Amino acid sequence: MSDSAPALLTATDLVVAFNDRVILDSATLALHEGDCVGLVGRNGTGKSTFLKVLAGLHTPDSGEVAARRGLVISYLSQEFTLDPTKNVLENIRDGASHVRGLIKEFESLPAESKRHEELEERIAQLDGWNLDNRIETAMSHIGTPPGDREITSLSGGEKRRVAMCRTLVSRPDLLILDEPTNHLDPESIEWVAEFLENFGGAFLVVTHDRWFLDRVTKLTVELAEGRFFSYEGGYSEYLLAKAERQRAEAVVEHKRQMFLEKELAWVRQGPRAQRSKQKNRFERYYETAAQAGPPVEEDMELVIPPPPPLGNRVVELNNLGIEFGGRTLFRNFDFIFENGQRIGVAGRNGVGKTSLLKAIIGDLQPSEGTAKTGQLTKFNYVDQSRLQLREDRTVIDEVSDGTEFVIWGDGKLSLRAYLKRFLFTDDRINLQVKYLSGGERSRLLLARILKQGGNFLILDEPTNDLDLNTLRVLEEALIAFPGVVLVVSHDRYFLNRVCTGILAFEGDERIAYSVGNYDYYLEKKRRASAPISGARESEAGWSAKNAAPTSLSLGARPANKGRKLSFKETRELDGMEAEILKVEQEIGRIENLFAEPDFHKTHATQTNALVSDLATQKEKLNQLFSRWTELEALKAASGA
Repeated sequence: MSDSAPALLTATDLVVAFNDRVILDSATLALHEGDCVGLVGRNGTGKSTFLKVLAGLHTPDSGEVAARRGLVISYLSQEFTLDPTKNVLENIRDGASHVRGLIKEFESLPAESKRHEELEERIAQLDGWNLDNRIETAMSHIGTPPGDREITSLSGGEKRRVAMCRTLVSRPDLLILDEPTNHLDPESIEWVAEFLENFGGAFLVVTHDRWFLDRVTKLTVELAEGRFFSYEGGYSEYLLAKAERQRAEAVVEHKRQMFLEKELAWVRQGPRAQRSKQKNRFERYYETAAQAGPPVEEDMELVIPPPPPLGNRVVELNNLGIEFGGRTLFRNFDFIFENGQRIGVAGRNGVGKTSLLKAIIGDLQPSEGTAKTGQLTKFNYVDQSRLQLREDRTVIDEVSDGTEFVIWGDGKLSLRAYLKRFLFTDDRINLQVKYLSGGERSRLLLARILKQGGNFLILDEPTNDLDLNTLRVLEEALIAFPGVVLVVSHDRYFLNRVCTGILAFEGDERIAYSVGNYDYYLEKKRRASAPISGARESEAGWSAKNAAPTSLSLGARPANKGRKLSFKETRELDGMEAEILKVEQEIGRIENLFAEPDFHKTHATQTNALVSDLATQKEKLNQLFSRWTELEALKAASGA
């Protein structure tokens, strides 16, 4: 946090409680000019409530929020509202109402007035003269419906994108964003990230998108136990720093327990003399015993029901194509699913990702080609509509669907035993959904989704409503799942951790397959389309005599061939993808260790070694990508 910069807004000793549950407990946080802050914490800890307090939409039980005079705040909430009497463009323009108000006042004043000059300068600072162009650019990149569409005709996702666009075009002093990446595709998320990187004001963002946090934030604030804990850096740096903090707390707690154990033996002796020194010793013992130890973060034991075995044929797609509304989504798609694969599906909204899933399970007849399913293949398809909970039903009723057991391999598991794996105690199992916290809702969703079993698990946008801890547990369960996983997601961090391959909708009616995670797919795509620069030629050791033209793209045949790859270099290039994947998996393994709630208990003595190993592996990955570029460039230059 930029403590040296002027403060924009300060929240001091905030207390917020709902019934007997304290959300904010004398919490204090200051936001300064230029701050790029990510707010994290489990669902139900009060993140959205805190944002509403900052935005002036919720009054705390005690404490105060002080804002700089004239501060302009733009707030995107999860429960946003749009004006149904206005169309898309009019709603978006309302986001810049303060700028439009200044322009209107400017135009009403005589040019020679002092106020006219002041307004002109202020409007220029807000880039107000370029407002219409900025709105058009934002609408294009975020993917809003056309400006003349009526709000009442929009879907929930379309309304969300309109609200997001309305928030960004305002150019405020402080942006407060609650889950800004929901319902945005990867390209739109990339644009929003670039927008925030170039944003002149400060922002505070709550999101479960860990890639987004790493990309845009410079300070991570965790809300836990009603208080704020600040860490320099993005999400990855936060995990490392939190693990170190927990390790230090564990050392202090160990010393406290050792002291209590020693003093307890003395107290039990019951010394007869009650001299002052002994009284002080008693007081120190009882004071230390009354102190609370560091909070223990519980995580659920998420285990997906063991699937039945798969046959030799899982699913085979042959020349598959789908048309919808007179438009061809994709065609000529061939793919064979194999046991053990975890495939991510990525692409812009509306390109046909969900249609592909429905064609695979047989719910949608393809326009051309076939989808053949093996006799032993059993689907568990979780679409976006199934991620809704019914408020008036109890926890156990939401999961039961009329049954008292969950099929567990060759046996059965009672629903109560199953729910306890998701941290539902006996007193919470019969509670109505409307009384659950955000974290409990996330766990209940997973419990209902995963009880269906199956050996081919299909998830359509599973990450939107899950907190970071629950996401991590789901990722680990999917990685350990001994069947096939097919998941549609815009969460890059999730795709990177879980997937062994990516099906990417790249436009032009085609789907491309890439082995490896999502970042690896993007890197290969970028390098395949990038021109071979003079710097890259030099890196590859080419001479000016046989260098390819600088406009040449990787994979194109050059006019003058360079030297061919040697046999050893060819073997090295062939094994490069596997080596990169191996290093990426090791990086993921170490980062997962830091994310474990009990890291300080199980790995405290290894912290420094793990940090060093993580840095080594990341450097090794950079070297591998550099070498891969070099070999691919040589291969392209030789015309091979």
